[in-house]
Amino acid sequence: MKSSVKLKDRVMDISVNLARVANWAADSHEQKAQLIIFFLNQTEGYIKEVRQLKVSKDFEPVLVKFIQEFKSLKSAKIQNDKNNWAEKAMTWANILTHRAKLA
Repeated sequence: MKSSVKLKDRVMDISVNLARVANWAADSHEQKAQLIIFFLNQTEGYIKEVRQLKVSKDFEPVLVKFIQEFKSLKSAKIQNDKNNWAEKAMTWANILTHRAKLA
């Protein structure tokens, strides 16, 4: 039971980070570029933690798809299309927030 709580907490941490960087990317990318990098790296660490935990069969497909999308987001050049990048990050933040209960 305890790992389930930790898993949900980590999924929420990921969601919060994505929402945070999405807002910064859209509104003040140039000023917040270093913070965006910091939080993307932190999120990558959280993903590694989550992958070590037992994930429910209902949440697993969401997690697999998210990890693929996160790799794409992390490697993308935000400044080339800030709004599109931010929209994708915010969409995943919302998906993870709503799906965390399935984790």
